[in-house]
This record gives sequence, structure tokens and C-alpha cells, in this order.
Amino acid sequence: MTVIVVSGTGTEIGKTIVTAALAAVATGQGRSVAVLKPAQTGLAPDERGDADEVVRLSGAETSTELARFPEPLAPATAARRAGMTPVGPREVADAAAKLAASRDLVLVEGAGGLLVRFDQEGGTLADAARLLGAPVLVVAPAGLGTLNATTLTAEALRARGLSQLGVVVGSWPASPDLAARCNLADLPEAAGAPLLGAVPEGAGALDPERFRAEAVEWLAPSLGGVWDAKRFASAHRP
Repeated sequence: MTVIVVSGTGTEIGKTIVTAALAAVATGQGRSVAVLKPAQTGLAPDERGDADEVVRLSGAETSTELARFPEPLAPATAARRAGMTPVGPREVADAAAKLAASRDLVLVEGAGGLLVRFDQEGGTLADAARLLGAPVLVVAPAGLGTLNATTLTAEALRARGLSQLGVVVGSWPASPDLAARCNLADLPEAAGAPLLGAVPEGAGALDPERFRAEAVEWLAPSLGGVWDAKRFASAHRP
């Protein structure tokens, strides 16, 4: 895989940290990694964006941000309110393809969920993934409510003929409740795809050296790590 699109079932669920873990593992294997953030919202021009944070934590080679809008809203809404030009799926796909021509791996991190609008024509991250022919990795929260959101995201992917790599829990709690522990068994069924990792809560606060050393333990072998879904589920059996 040259390009992986990282989406999620919603916002503030750990997409950036999962993207950083993917980048850290690939970089640790000697692969050149570029991170693409199509639209960053809610930050001033001089603030550190999600793609910058991925590079800081992972040591990835480079980051690219196609547009930044000041208000913390969906990209299409934020662009309209700011009087700025939105970013469409074709621009995202072209930028990712250009990066992929000279990198081993390009990680495209979305904003919010899969079907959040990027432009006034209704273009989404799903449309960019379709143009790229790239698989989508879904990031989901651990607890109550995640099964419905994960199922809806998976159905949207299938309806568009997109390939889902699997699901990663974006922030696994230090003290998981009953719902979180049960969801380890239920998430693969909801997604119709394998559970491919669980990033521990607070991982983004680790210093970069420790983050890079530990990231391999959070992701399954298909993503370059050593995380084992059966062993993890057994350790957290309800």
C-alpha cells in the first residue's frame, strides 16, 4: 500500500495519534513517510496542526496541509464562513498521488468522519479515497455508542465500493469499562473488518522517542506492528 486514508467515526477520537503510530512504525522500518492533512480547521496560521503533530511524534519525513480555516467547523462550513476556497476531493487525490510518487507511504488524515463535507458540492474524504483507489483505515472510540457509528461508517464505505483495512481503537482507556471491553469482540462484527489495534489513552503526551518505540505494540502485523487482537481481547475479557 502506497496510500492509506485514515478516517474515523467522528471527531476527537484519536485519528491524529493513530496516524502518528502508523507513521512511526513505517519510519522505524526504514520507509519514507509523508503525511497529508487536506483541511485543518480551528487553528490560527502559526499554530501546530495535526500533520505537524504526526511528524513530531513519529519522525515521518514530511507533512503537507492543503488548507487551513480558522473556525473549528466542518471544512466546507469553515471555508465558506472564512470566505476562503475549499479543498475538493480531486485536489486531495492529486496531492496524495504526487507525494506517493516519491515516498514509500502516504497517510491521508481526514477531518471528523468519513462523510464530512470538504466543499460546497458535497465532496468528502470518501470521494478522495475513491479517486485514489486507496484503502481506508477507520478509527473508532472504545466505549458506548461506537458500534452504531462504526457500522454506519462501514456501510458507507461498502456502498461506495471502498476497501476498509480494518478498525483501530483511537484511545484505549487505562481503566476500560464494561462497554469498552465488550466492544473488542463486537467492533469487528460491526465493521465487517478486523480490529487492527488499540492506541492507549494519553499516547499523544509521550515524548517522541518513547512514542516511536512503543507504537509497534499498538498496531497489528498487517499495519507493521505486533499487536494481537485475540490476546488483547482475552486480557480485557468482560
